[in-house]
Amino acid sequence: MKPLVGFIISFFFCLHFSVAQQFTLNGTVRDASSGETLIGASVKVKEFPSTGISANAYGFYSLSLNPGDYTLLVSFVGYEAQEKVVHLSQDLRIDLALQPMNQLATVEVSAVSSREQLESPQMGVNKINIKEVNNVPVLFGERDVLKTIQLLPGVLSAGEGSSGFFVRGGTVDQNLVLLDEAMVYNASHLLGFFSTFNSDAIKDVDLYKGSMPAQYGGRLASVLDVRMLDGNNQEFHFDGGIGLIASRLKVEGPLKKNKGSFMISGRRTYADLFLKASSDTSINKSKLYFYDLNLKANYQLNPNNTLYLSGYFGKDVLGYASDFGFDWGNATGTLRWNHVFTHKLFANTSLIYSDFKYNVNVFSDNNDFKITSRIQNLNLKQDYYYFAGNNSNVRFGLNVMRQEISPAGIDASEESDVNSLKIENRQGLDLAAYVSHEWKPLPKLNLNYGLRLSTFLLLGPGDFYTYDADGDVAYTKTYGKGELVEHYMNLEPRLAVNYLLTTNSSVKASYNRNTQNLHQLTNTTAALPTDAWVLSSNNIKPQIADQGALGYYRNFIENNYEFSAELYYKTMQHQIDYKNGADLQANEHVESDLVYGAGKAYGLELYVKKKTGRLNGWLSYTLSRSKRKFDAINNGKWFAARQDRIHDVALVGIYQLSDRWSFSGTFVYNTGNAVTFPSGKYSIGGKSTWYYTERNGYRMPDYHRLDLGATLASKPGRKYQSSWTFSIYNVYNKRNAYLIDFRENEHDANVTEAYQVALFGIIPSVTWNFKF
Repeated sequence: MKPLVGFIISFFFCLHFSVAQQFTLNGTVRDASSGETLIGASVKVKEFPSTGISANAYGFYSLSLNPGDYTLLVSFVGYEAQEKVVHLSQDLRIDLALQPMNQLATVEVSAVSSREQLESPQMGVNKINIKEVNNVPVLFGERDVLKTIQLLPGVLSAGEGSSGFFVRGGTVDQNLVLLDEAMVYNASHLLGFFSTFNSDAIKDVDLYKGSMPAQYGGRLASVLDVRMLDGNNQEFHFDGGIGLIASRLKVEGPLKKNKGSFMISGRRTYADLFLKASSDTSINKSKLYFYDLNLKANYQLNPNNTLYLSGYFGKDVLGYASDFGFDWGNATGTLRWNHVFTHKLFANTSLIYSDFKYNVNVFSDNNDFKITSRIQNLNLKQDYYYFAGNNSNVRFGLNVMRQEISPAGIDASEESDVNSLKIENRQGLDLAAYVSHEWKPLPKLNLNYGLRLSTFLLLGPGDFYTYDADGDVAYTKTYGKGELVEHYMNLEPRLAVNYLLTTNSSVKASYNRNTQNLHQLTNTTAALPTDAWVLSSNNIKPQIADQGALGYYRNFIENNYEFSAELYYKTMQHQIDYKNGADLQANEHVESDLVYGAGKAYGLELYVKKKTGRLNGWLSYTLSRSKRKFDAINNGKWFAARQDRIHDVALVGIYQLSDRWSFSGTFVYNTGNAVTFPSGKYSIGGKSTWYYTERNGYRMPDYHRLDLGATLASKPGRKYQSSWTFSIYNVYNKRNAYLIDFRENEHDANVTEAYQVALFGIIPSVTWNFKF
């Protein structure tokens, strides 16, 4: 801890002498019509074009200037720019408000502004504007943030219809998914066909796939930071939609005008209602639905103190008659306190709770049993923003998180032939401290460097095992409640550098190290709700990733076109896989079935986007490899990871025909997943057994699909607004392979044949949306 404390002290010592004899202008930037804070809004000084700042994650900005008269230029994507004249003779607080544009004809999936992309040192960052996500056609017509980010370079879909995603060669569990700072462990509904994020309730989404800022930690591949709407503090509004699969409704309004607001948004599918119409008893008693509920409220106690309370509750229920039942869901809660200490120092204190659990119930003759698993964490975060100067900002903070995992055990009735199995809970404590400094020492040079110190403590009570080379228990030690079983400490340096080559082009370089102490065990391509989770232990070491990246960025034709190219190389330590024949569920000794090795991922990401005009959109291309190496697998040779795809292409186009009609289309293509197929078969006792050789030595067929969409909106200017959204998923009905398996020919057992299962063909959908 001493090096980190010294690092922070040296920051403030240098910064104190660099900005003397200036006054500070600060405040909050909001949407004038709703009171929503505008995250990342740009506040610049007209007289000094290179002087400016972006509002932080809570809409707060701070500028230090010499005494005098200035014109502020305030802007944000989708809003009318504003100029404001100020006379600065003392420290001032000026809150700013921007009016939304009447017609948004563009879809922005980019940095905050065209200049921000060029000048910011951060690499591999994408900001998704939720207001325009509904222009992208998706499965069943449901607007989906996670499906949209899969159209970006470096982000790969986990499979047909799945909301899971891979980033730069990482696995699904190596993505940190946050909703109002709370962890979401399985961000999907209906086994991946929908995401947990109801777009009606979302304000801002940031995806970090490259140089993660030091305030984020705990995952190797990426951070998806999702923030909910605060609610309209000016007037009441109702939004919703009715589709073929699901319906949704949002209500928002002021608790007290200009002081506080609330937002409630709910969504539910109703496939189960159609099942009840069946004459088949086993079907009409079945269950198939999900629901989610987003809640948020805030209240400004005074100009320097604001409280926020938000929560998310979602659940999926699947069941077949009275024989089988399966449900899972997330629950999160976040209590935040924003406090302005001085014109330069802003703080946020958060108390966060996350809960993910699933239940499996099986009811059959003499085999009744229940499987339950749960992950809970309670997290206290303290973050500070110090606006040292217009070219120097510091972030620092602390994080204490307690995690508890209840592994999947079996609870069987006394009459059941299935044996009950109780597996002990595991508890861990994550401690972290960080500091980062964004500094612009020269007009063309911008740096963001920092350090994160992470410590993990595995705590009792319980029996903890050490295994020999054959996977047998070699040693058992019992620990009492709160006793320290194992601990790990890691320093995670972060560095990002940006250099402006010209007014329209720049180069960037970055390096970052990340560690991960929560691990998902899966033998499927996409993460399932029933996948087991384990903490780092005396057997499992923290995963570590080191990533370096180099990029070139250029804007064309008055910043209307944007191009970027990024190269990255990532090495990974202590990667986890499983032995052949491993049992990952309801296994007290699951750690004995795990193997540990190394990983590497590298690639090139190209991205070009047209941002304005009637026709806009983007083209992304990723050339990448992701490989793993384990002594116990594939004879110790490198092999392709399941998420290894060599080529991935996404083309998105949106055409605004008129004020009422807009059309859109997406085309995707990617190389098939790496997969393990049998290389032959042999017979034992007259029964054929498949023979496997190389792990992931084969490929699924290449995947490609075209989706089209159209939206008809009501006449603009009316207080009551509605629209019809029409979409066609998989227009040319490509039967993409979801699964390929092998079987013996029913007429000749010596002949082996492969068969393919396709999940979706062409799917039309229609949704009616309303707002008043």
